[in-house]
Amino acid sequence: MLRAAAARCTRGAARRLSSSAAAAAETVVASPAAAGARKRPSLDEGDWSYHREWWGEEDGPGEGAQTVFRRHSECGNGVVSVSAYPASHPASEHWPAMERWLQERNARLYPESAGADQFKILGYQWRVMRFNDHTRQSTAKVMTCYRTSGQRSLFLMQQPHVLAVPYVKSMVSAALTTLPCSSYDLPEAASGQDNMKILCIGHGGGSLPLFLASKFRGASIHIVEIDPVVVSASIEAMGFPKSSVKDLSSESMLPADADDLLWGGIHDRISLHIADAEDFIASDSNLYDLVFIDAYDGDDIFPRKLWDAEGTFMKNLEKKVHPVHGTVVVNLHSDSELPDSGVESVAEFQSILPMGKHVSRVCRAYKEHFGFAFTAAVPWLCNITLVACRDKAITSGARLGLSHRDFILGKLLSKSDVVERALGLPFPCLAYIKNGFRLVE
Repeated sequence: MLRAAAARCTRGAARRLSSSAAAAAETVVASPAAAGARKRPSLDEGDWSYHREWWGEEDGPGEGAQTVFRRHSECGNGVVSVSAYPASHPASEHWPAMERWLQERNARLYPESAGADQFKILGYQWRVMRFNDHTRQSTAKVMTCYRTSGQRSLFLMQQPHVLAVPYVKSMVSAALTTLPCSSYDLPEAASGQDNMKILCIGHGGGSLPLFLASKFRGASIHIVEIDPVVVSASIEAMGFPKSSVKDLSSESMLPADADDLLWGGIHDRISLHIADAEDFIASDSNLYDLVFIDAYDGDDIFPRKLWDAEGTFMKNLEKKVHPVHGTVVVNLHSDSELPDSGVESVAEFQSILPMGKHVSRVCRAYKEHFGFAFTAAVPWLCNITLVACRDKAITSGARLGLSHRDFILGKLLSKSDVVERALGLPFPCLAYIKNGFRLVE
C-alpha cells in the first residue's frame, strides 16, 4: 500500500506525487551525486523515474489505462481492480532474447515438441492493483507472451527483478542490511547453502515475495493473505504463479504448465496461504528469520490486532521470530503524526489519514516485543519503514565515541555493499536506509 508525498495532504494529494516532488525525484534519479556517485550494476526497471508510466491520476487509473480485473471483495477491500499501462522497458529490440529463453525452457520440458512450439512476446505492461479505484495497493511489471501451438496458450509472467515503488525497496533494504548486522550469513542464503525462512503478511500483487524467491535460492517463503479476491487478481492479472497458492478454488485461464515453464523452480520456494494472519501465526510451527508486514484494508487501515502490544498476534509473532537475528519489517503510512494542537488541523488529518495518529504507538508496540526498533522515511512517498529486531544482536560492539543512533546507522550502512553484491541489486540500499533514519525511543 502506498501514498504520494505531501506535507499537509488533501485527499487527492495524498494519492499522487506532487509536481515539485516529481521533479525532485527525477533529479535524484538523473544525478550521480545524489545516488552516492556509484555506478548501478544494471538498469533498474522499477526506478521512480518511470512512475509516470503507471501512476495514473489521483482519483483513478487515468487516461490510457486498461482495466484487466475488477471484482468485489467480501473481506473489507471494496472493489479490487487491476489496471494495465504500457511499459517502455525492455524495448522491443530486446524481446527476441526472452523468446529464445522461453523456447529453450520449453525444449527442456517437452523435447518432442521443440521444433513445433514457438514463443512470441506480446509486450510488457505495468499492472496496478487498486482498492475502491483510488488507493494504489501494489504495482508490478508483467510480460505477456503466447505459444503458437496448443490451446489456451497465453502466458503472463510478473518480472521478479522489478520493484516498482520506493516503499518496497525501503523495506527490502532495511531488512536485508539488518540481518547481517545480527550475524546472519546473507550470502549463504542467497547461494542456497543455507536455508532462510521468510513470512510475508499481506500479498497484494506478490512482487515482494517473488523478488525474494528469485534472489535467495535457500529461501522458503510463506505468504498470508486474508482476501481470496486479492490472490485471484495477482494470478489472473499480475502474473503471480498459481501453483504457489494453497486452497484456491478459482479456475485460471492460464496454461497448466505455465509455472514450470516460466519460473524454473522459483515458484516452489513460495507458499501462499489464504488465511487471517492472527490465526495463521497462532498455529504456524515455523521459526522465521525475516517477517514483512504490509496489510491495509480498503479503508486504508492497518488492523489494530496486528500492532496491539497486548494482543495475541504480537505475542505469538514474538515467539515465531528467530531469537538471535529475527527481524520484522512493517510498512506504515506516515503522511505525518497528528499535530499536538489545533482542533481544526487534527480533524483534517483524522479524516484524511486514518493511521496517522497511530504511527508512534505501532512503533513502540514492536519495540516492546522485540527489544529494538528504528524507522526510515521512504523517498517521494508518505510511508515509513519500521524495523524491529533483537536488541542484543544489533547493539553489540564498540561505539568508539559515536552516539547510539550513529553507531546503529553506521553498522547498517557498512552492510549495504554486502547485500547489493550478494543479490546483484539494481538499486542502492544505502539511500533508503539513511533517509530519515530514526531510533524508536
